[in-house]
Amino acid sequence: MAGEAVWVESRYGDGVWSIGPAGRWTLESAGPAAEALKALRPERSGGPVRLDLGRLDALDTVGAYLLARLADRLAAEGHAVAVEGVRPEHAALFDAVREAGQAPAQPHGAAHHPIIDMVVRTGRTTIEAVREAGNLISFLGLVTITFARLLLKPSRLRLTSVMFHIEQTGLNALPILGLLSFLIGVVLAFQGADQLKRFGAELYVVNLLGISVLREIGVLMTAIIVAGRSGSAFTAQIGTMKVNQEVDAIGTMGLDPIELLVVPRALALMVTLPLLVFYADVMGLFGGAVMSYATLDITFGQFIRQLHTAVGINTVLAGLIKAPVFALVIAIVGCYEGMKVSGSAESVGTLTTKAVVEGIFLVIVIDAVFSVLFSMLGV
Repeated sequence: MAGEAVWVESRYGDGVWSIGPAGRWTLESAGPAAEALKALRPERSGGPVRLDLGRLDALDTVGAYLLARLADRLAAEGHAVAVEGVRPEHAALFDAVREAGQAPAQPHGAAHHPIIDMVVRTGRTTIEAVREAGNLISFLGLVTITFARLLLKPSRLRLTSVMFHIEQTGLNALPILGLLSFLIGVVLAFQGADQLKRFGAELYVVNLLGISVLREIGVLMTAIIVAGRSGSAFTAQIGTMKVNQEVDAIGTMGLDPIELLVVPRALALMVTLPLLVFYADVMGLFGGAVMSYATLDITFGQFIRQLHTAVGINTVLAGLIKAPVFALVIAIVGCYEGMKVSGSAESVGTLTTKAVVEGIFLVIVIDAVFSVLFSMLGV
């Protein structure tokens, strides 16, 4: 149809190359319009160009993009392009399309200045960290509300899922946790004995072991191991379900993904981590007792008596009371990052790594807060 045709008039006059597109520059005529623009070739290099858009009968985003790309191409070839005659109803669209295709202007000298680049990266990282903290707190609130709803209706809690995750996060972690805790106790006893021998105070190795393992090292090492083992597993499991659209299917069936996927994992970890901490404490002290007997001739009976003198119930509770808090943090971070997975396997790997780093970081920060709090309370 003649009304849908597009054409481009091109002529030279007074040293100016005038280009006048006309017709309906819309999606339907994109093919002929692109061919017409491709056929434009200047008779001389450089020189001013007048792009007259006053004869356009219709213009949409596709047509505006083709004309904006023509203006940018001519400018790149050294022509001074002047766009004229744009109708008021076309001006806003053409300007928006042309601006969208241009890179934002950078201040002179700022693009490659290392100090400014460092400040910019620091600012972006800080803003992202604050936004991430807010989202994590919101997710914690959502999980807390779901917990409260389950307390009102305990029959909705899936005990089978909870017991399964207790086995995965607790029972299956015993070998690696026991071995590492035993070796940590051995190392602490050996290093402590080497230093205390200089003062003839070898027996106080037991005090060193009891306070350090029961109060700090046992719970902290257990939380770090669980964050790397179970926290990453939570992210990978939920993330894989997100990739396979299983989480969307759960929502489509009218089920709550938080109740089905997050709460059982968080509850299971809050049950198992205190037990794992107690187990790690026992293995760490056992490793220290073995090394004390081997290097200092401190019998197991002497070790136990001195341990009973050195530590009290408050020292044990100071370590165990942190465990449920660490467990909740690890579970929330792992499940939150799993829920953030997009539609690619690469996203699963990236967020799994992020979950481990965030979990360990928050555990150490909260442990420091507990230490300050216990010091203020005299515990």
